[in-house]
Amino acid sequence: MYGENGMTEHPKTIFRILVSACNCCIKKHMKMTMKKALFFFAAMIFPFFLNVAAVMAQSSPKSGLTVFAAASLTESFREIGKTFERAHPDVEVTFNFGGSPQLARQILDGAQADIAAFASAKQLRPLAQAKLIHGRAAQIFVHNRLVIITPSDNSAGIHSIDDLARPGLKITFADSSVPAGQYALQFLDNAAKSRKDLAPGFREQVLKNVISYEENVKAVYNKVLLGECDAGIVYASDISRDSSRRVQQIPISNDQNIVADYFIAVLNTSRVAETAKTFVDFVLAHEGQEILSRYGFQSVINTDSTK
Repeated sequence: MYGENGMTEHPKTIFRILVSACNCCIKKHMKMTMKKALFFFAAMIFPFFLNVAAVMAQSSPKSGLTVFAAASLTESFREIGKTFERAHPDVEVTFNFGGSPQLARQILDGAQADIAAFASAKQLRPLAQAKLIHGRAAQIFVHNRLVIITPSDNSAGIHSIDDLARPGLKITFADSSVPAGQYALQFLDNAAKSRKDLAPGFREQVLKNVISYEENVKAVYNKVLLGECDAGIVYASDISRDSSRRVQQIPISNDQNIVADYFIAVLNTSRVAETAKTFVDFVLAHEGQEILSRYGFQSVINTDSTK
Protein backbone atom coordinates (compact mmCIF):
# COMPACT_ATOMS: atom_id res chain seq x y z
CA MET A 1 0.00 0.00 0.00
CA TYR A 2 1.17 3.51 -0.78
CA GLY A 3 0.35 6.81 0.93
CA GLU A 4 -0.21 10.13 -0.75
CA ASN A 5 3.51 10.86 -0.95
CA GLY A 6 4.39 7.53 -2.55
CA MET A 7 6.14 6.16 0.58
CA THR A 8 4.86 2.86 1.87
CA GLU A 9 2.69 3.08 4.97
CA HIS A 10 4.91 0.59 6.79
CA PRO A 11 8.06 2.79 6.87
CA LYS A 12 5.96 5.85 7.86
CA THR A 13 4.52 3.95 10.83
CA ILE A 14 7.99 2.81 11.87
CA PHE A 15 9.22 6.40 11.64
CA ARG A 16 6.41 7.72 13.90
CA ILE A 17 7.10 5.01 16.46
CA LEU A 18 10.84 5.70 16.39
CA VAL A 19 10.37 9.45 16.81
CA SER A 20 7.98 8.89 19.72
CA ALA A 21 10.40 6.46 21.34
CA CYS A 22 13.31 8.82 20.89
CA ASN A 23 11.36 11.69 22.47
CA CYS A 24 10.60 9.54 25.50
CA CYS A 25 14.18 8.40 25.77
CA ILE A 26 15.56 11.93 25.44
CA LYS A 27 13.23 13.19 28.20
CA LYS A 28 14.16 10.27 30.41
CA HIS A 29 17.84 10.79 29.93
CA MET A 30 18.05 14.59 30.11
CA LYS A 31 21.19 14.23 32.17
CA MET A 32 22.98 12.43 29.30
CA THR A 33 25.57 14.42 27.43
CA MET A 34 24.60 15.71 23.99
CA LYS A 35 27.13 13.38 22.41
CA LYS A 36 25.58 10.31 24.01
CA ALA A 37 22.07 11.46 23.09
CA LEU A 38 23.00 11.89 19.43
CA PHE A 39 24.69 8.51 19.37
CA PHE A 40 21.61 6.88 20.89
CA PHE A 41 19.33 8.59 18.35
CA ALA A 42 21.51 7.48 15.43
CA ALA A 43 21.45 3.89 16.65
CA MET A 44 17.66 4.02 16.84
CA ILE A 45 17.09 5.65 13.45
CA PHE A 46 19.58 3.59 11.40
CA PRO A 47 17.31 0.49 11.06
CA PHE A 48 14.56 2.74 9.71
CA PHE A 49 16.70 3.90 6.80
CA LEU A 50 17.72 0.32 6.08
CA ASN A 51 14.03 -0.61 5.90
CA VAL A 52 13.24 2.27 3.54
CA ALA A 53 16.19 1.38 1.30
CA ALA A 54 15.04 -2.25 1.11
CA VAL A 55 11.49 -1.22 0.21
CA MET A 56 12.71 1.15 -2.49
CA ALA A 57 14.99 -1.53 -3.96
CA GLN A 58 12.12 -4.02 -4.10
CA SER A 59 9.72 -1.54 -5.66
CA SER A 60 12.11 -0.28 -8.38
CA PRO A 61 10.80 -1.81 -11.62
CA LYS A 62 13.24 -3.45 -14.02
CA SER A 63 13.28 -2.62 -17.70
CA GLY A 64 11.84 -5.56 -19.63
CA LEU A 65 13.48 -6.78 -22.85
CA THR A 66 11.69 -9.38 -24.99
CA VAL A 67 13.67 -11.45 -27.50
CA PHE A 68 12.00 -13.70 -30.08
CA ALA A 69 14.64 -16.28 -31.04
CA ALA A 70 14.92 -19.43 -33.16
CA ALA A 71 14.54 -22.69 -31.21
CA SER A 72 18.15 -23.68 -31.98
CA LEU A 73 19.31 -20.69 -29.90
CA THR A 74 17.54 -21.84 -26.72
CA GLU A 75 20.48 -22.92 -24.56
CA SER A 76 23.01 -20.37 -25.80
CA PHE A 77 20.66 -17.38 -25.58
CA ARG A 78 19.54 -18.33 -22.08
CA GLU A 79 23.14 -18.13 -20.96
CA ILE A 80 23.65 -14.88 -22.88
CA GLY A 81 20.52 -13.49 -21.21
CA LYS A 82 21.76 -14.32 -17.71
CA THR A 83 25.19 -12.85 -18.46
CA PHE A 84 23.62 -9.70 -19.88
CA GLU A 85 21.39 -9.31 -16.82
CA ARG A 86 24.40 -9.55 -14.51
CA ALA A 87 26.06 -6.73 -16.45
CA HIS A 88 22.79 -4.74 -16.55
CA PRO A 89 20.94 -5.46 -13.26
CA ASP A 90 18.17 -3.01 -14.17
CA VAL A 91 17.16 -5.15 -17.19
CA GLU A 92 15.12 -8.37 -17.21
CA VAL A 93 15.40 -10.40 -20.42
CA THR A 94 12.48 -12.60 -21.52
CA PHE A 95 12.76 -15.07 -24.40
CA ASN A 96 10.23 -16.60 -26.74
CA PHE A 97 11.80 -19.55 -28.59
CA GLY A 98 10.26 -21.35 -31.55
CA GLY A 99 10.37 -21.89 -35.28
CA SER A 100 11.41 -18.70 -37.06
CA PRO A 101 8.29 -18.58 -39.30
CA GLN A 102 5.98 -18.97 -36.31
CA LEU A 103 7.80 -16.23 -34.44
CA ALA A 104 7.62 -13.91 -37.44
CA ARG A 105 3.88 -14.55 -37.70
CA GLN A 106 3.39 -13.75 -34.02
CA ILE A 107 5.20 -10.43 -34.46
CA LEU A 108 3.17 -9.60 -37.56
CA ASP A 109 0.02 -10.38 -35.55
CA GLY A 110 0.99 -7.80 -32.95
CA ALA A 111 3.00 -9.70 -30.35
CA GLN A 112 5.22 -7.32 -28.41
CA ALA A 113 8.89 -8.01 -29.09
CA ASP A 114 12.04 -5.92 -29.01
CA ILE A 115 14.47 -8.17 -30.89
CA ALA A 116 14.14 -10.88 -33.54
CA ALA A 117 16.93 -13.47 -33.89
CA PHE A 118 16.17 -15.94 -36.68
CA ALA A 119 17.97 -18.82 -38.40
CA SER A 120 17.76 -17.25 -41.87
CA ALA A 121 17.13 -13.94 -43.59
CA LYS A 122 13.99 -15.31 -45.27
CA GLN A 123 11.90 -15.07 -42.10
CA LEU A 124 12.94 -11.45 -41.53
CA ARG A 125 11.72 -10.29 -44.94
CA PRO A 126 8.02 -10.16 -43.99
CA LEU A 127 8.97 -8.00 -41.00
CA ALA A 128 10.95 -5.66 -43.24
CA GLN A 129 8.07 -5.50 -45.73
CA ALA A 130 5.74 -4.57 -42.86
CA LYS A 131 8.28 -1.90 -41.86
CA LEU A 132 8.76 -3.54 -38.47
CA ILE A 133 12.51 -3.54 -39.04
CA HIS A 134 14.79 -1.55 -41.28
CA GLY A 135 16.10 -3.77 -44.05
CA ARG A 136 19.72 -2.87 -43.37
CA ALA A 137 19.33 -3.18 -39.60
CA ALA A 138 19.49 -6.99 -39.66
CA GLN A 139 22.96 -8.35 -38.99
CA ILE A 140 24.50 -11.80 -39.27
CA PHE A 141 25.53 -12.67 -35.73
CA VAL A 142 26.51 -16.36 -35.94
CA HIS A 143 26.76 -19.35 -38.29
CA ASN A 144 25.59 -22.95 -37.93
CA ARG A 145 26.00 -26.23 -39.78
CA LEU A 146 24.02 -29.45 -40.19
CA VAL A 147 24.83 -32.85 -38.74
CA ILE A 148 23.16 -36.26 -38.96
CA ILE A 149 22.35 -37.87 -35.62
CA THR A 150 21.15 -41.30 -34.54
CA PRO A 151 20.13 -42.72 -31.14
CA SER A 152 23.11 -43.67 -28.99
CA ASP A 153 22.82 -47.39 -29.83
CA ASN A 154 22.46 -46.67 -33.59
CA SER A 155 20.51 -49.89 -33.95
CA ALA A 156 19.82 -49.13 -37.62
CA GLY A 157 23.54 -49.16 -38.40
CA ILE A 158 23.72 -45.76 -40.09
CA HIS A 159 27.35 -44.76 -40.66
CA SER A 160 27.33 -42.49 -43.71
CA ILE A 161 24.94 -40.43 -45.81
CA ASP A 162 24.67 -43.38 -48.21
CA ASP A 163 22.79 -45.33 -45.53
CA LEU A 164 20.01 -42.72 -45.36
CA ALA A 165 18.59 -44.09 -48.63
CA ARG A 166 18.35 -47.66 -47.32
CA PRO A 167 14.69 -48.81 -47.56
CA GLY A 168 12.80 -49.20 -44.32
CA LEU A 169 14.61 -46.57 -42.26
CA LYS A 170 12.70 -44.06 -40.14
CA ILE A 171 14.06 -40.53 -40.57
CA THR A 172 12.83 -37.23 -39.14
CA PHE A 173 13.31 -33.78 -40.71
CA ALA A 174 12.25 -30.34 -39.63
CA ASP A 175 9.36 -29.01 -41.71
CA SER A 176 10.35 -27.18 -44.88
CA SER A 177 8.64 -24.04 -43.56
CA VAL A 178 11.48 -23.59 -41.04
CA PRO A 179 15.14 -22.98 -41.92
CA ALA A 180 16.39 -26.34 -40.58
CA GLY A 181 13.96 -28.17 -42.88
CA GLN A 182 14.94 -26.04 -45.88
CA TYR A 183 18.62 -26.64 -45.19
CA ALA A 184 18.08 -30.42 -44.89
CA LEU A 185 16.55 -30.47 -48.38
CA GLN A 186 19.45 -28.38 -49.70
CA PHE A 187 21.85 -30.90 -48.21
CA LEU A 188 20.17 -33.72 -50.15
CA ASP A 189 20.48 -31.69 -53.37
CA ASN A 190 24.13 -30.94 -52.68
CA ALA A 191 24.88 -34.59 -51.93
CA ALA A 192 23.23 -35.76 -55.14
CA LYS A 193 25.27 -33.26 -57.17
CA SER A 194 28.64 -33.80 -55.50
CA ARG A 195 28.47 -37.58 -55.07
CA LYS A 196 28.14 -39.20 -58.47
CA ASP A 197 28.61 -42.59 -56.83
CA LEU A 198 25.36 -42.35 -54.87
CA ALA A 199 22.59 -44.69 -55.90
CA PRO A 200 20.18 -43.29 -58.51
CA GLY A 201 17.21 -41.60 -56.93
CA PHE A 202 19.13 -41.02 -53.67
CA ARG A 203 17.16 -37.87 -52.77
CA GLU A 204 13.79 -39.44 -53.48
CA GLN A 205 14.60 -42.60 -51.51
CA VAL A 206 15.73 -40.61 -48.46
CA LEU A 207 12.50 -38.61 -48.54
CA LYS A 208 10.50 -41.86 -48.69
CA ASN A 209 12.11 -42.77 -45.38
CA VAL A 210 11.04 -39.54 -43.69
CA ILE A 211 8.26 -40.42 -41.23
CA SER A 212 7.62 -36.93 -39.84
CA TYR A 213 8.35 -33.26 -40.46
CA GLU A 214 8.61 -31.42 -37.15
CA GLU A 215 7.74 -27.78 -36.48
CA ASN A 216 11.26 -26.95 -35.29
CA VAL A 217 14.70 -28.53 -35.11
CA LYS A 218 14.49 -29.16 -31.34
CA ALA A 219 11.55 -31.48 -31.96
CA VAL A 220 13.68 -33.45 -34.46
CA TYR A 221 16.45 -33.79 -31.92
CA ASN A 222 14.05 -34.98 -29.22
CA LYS A 223 12.54 -37.69 -31.46
CA VAL A 224 16.00 -39.08 -32.13
CA LEU A 225 16.97 -38.82 -28.47
CA LEU A 226 13.85 -40.78 -27.48
CA GLY A 227 14.54 -43.46 -30.09
CA GLU A 228 11.36 -42.70 -32.03
CA CYS A 229 13.27 -42.71 -35.32
CA ASP A 230 16.55 -44.05 -36.71
CA ALA A 231 18.08 -40.71 -37.71
CA GLY A 232 17.46 -37.00 -38.01
CA ILE A 233 19.17 -33.92 -39.39
CA VAL A 234 19.78 -31.13 -36.89
CA TYR A 235 22.18 -28.26 -36.29
CA ALA A 236 25.59 -28.88 -34.78
CA SER A 237 24.57 -26.49 -32.00
CA ASP A 238 21.67 -28.76 -30.99
CA ILE A 239 24.07 -31.32 -29.60
CA SER A 240 24.87 -29.88 -26.20
CA ARG A 241 27.80 -30.89 -24.03
CA ASP A 242 25.44 -32.78 -21.72
CA SER A 243 23.68 -34.75 -24.46
CA SER A 244 26.61 -35.49 -26.80
CA ARG A 245 26.91 -39.02 -25.37
CA ARG A 246 23.21 -39.71 -25.81
CA VAL A 247 23.32 -39.53 -29.61
CA GLN A 248 25.78 -40.53 -32.30
CA GLN A 249 26.88 -37.96 -34.86
CA ILE A 250 27.59 -38.51 -38.53
CA PRO A 251 29.36 -35.48 -39.99
CA ILE A 252 28.39 -33.97 -43.32
CA SER A 253 31.27 -32.96 -45.59
CA ASN A 254 31.82 -29.29 -46.41
CA ASP A 255 30.88 -29.67 -50.08
CA GLN A 256 27.47 -31.08 -49.08
CA ASN A 257 26.78 -29.12 -45.91
CA ILE A 258 25.00 -25.81 -45.49
CA VAL A 259 26.37 -22.78 -43.68
CA ALA A 260 23.31 -21.30 -41.99
CA ASP A 261 23.55 -17.55 -41.35
CA TYR A 262 21.60 -16.32 -38.33
CA PHE A 263 20.27 -12.77 -38.36
CA ILE A 264 19.38 -10.42 -35.51
CA ALA A 265 17.53 -7.09 -35.61
CA VAL A 266 15.90 -4.57 -33.27
CA LEU A 267 12.22 -4.08 -34.05
CA ASN A 268 10.95 -0.59 -34.84
CA THR A 269 8.11 -1.15 -32.37
CA SER A 270 10.46 -1.75 -29.44
CA ARG A 271 9.66 0.33 -26.38
CA VAL A 272 13.23 -0.03 -25.13
CA ALA A 273 15.18 0.48 -28.35
CA GLU A 274 18.41 1.61 -26.70
CA THR A 275 18.44 -1.39 -24.36
CA ALA A 276 17.69 -3.67 -27.32
CA LYS A 277 20.63 -2.21 -29.26
CA THR A 278 22.86 -2.77 -26.23
CA PHE A 279 21.79 -6.44 -26.15
CA VAL A 280 22.53 -6.86 -29.87
CA ASP A 281 25.95 -5.27 -29.36
CA PHE A 282 26.59 -7.72 -26.52
CA VAL A 283 25.69 -10.70 -28.74
CA LEU A 284 28.05 -9.45 -31.45
CA ALA A 285 30.89 -8.67 -29.04
CA HIS A 286 33.53 -11.12 -27.83
CA GLU A 287 31.70 -12.35 -24.73
CA GLY A 288 28.48 -13.12 -26.59
CA GLN A 289 30.33 -14.79 -29.46
CA GLU A 290 32.34 -16.90 -27.05
CA ILE A 291 29.15 -18.20 -25.44
CA LEU A 292 27.68 -19.06 -28.84
CA SER A 293 30.89 -20.87 -29.82
CA ARG A 294 30.71 -23.02 -26.69
CA TYR A 295 27.29 -24.23 -27.86
CA GLY A 296 28.55 -25.37 -31.26
CA PHE A 297 27.91 -22.24 -33.33
CA GLN A 298 30.52 -20.66 -35.58
CA SER A 299 31.40 -17.16 -34.46
CA VAL A 300 31.37 -14.19 -36.84
CA ILE A 301 34.59 -13.04 -35.19
CA ASN A 302 37.81 -14.81 -34.30
CA THR A 303 37.24 -15.25 -30.57
CA ASP A 304 40.74 -16.65 -30.02
CA SER A 305 42.46 -13.58 -31.42
CA THR A 306 40.53 -11.23 -29.18
CA LYS A 307 41.62 -12.84 -25.93
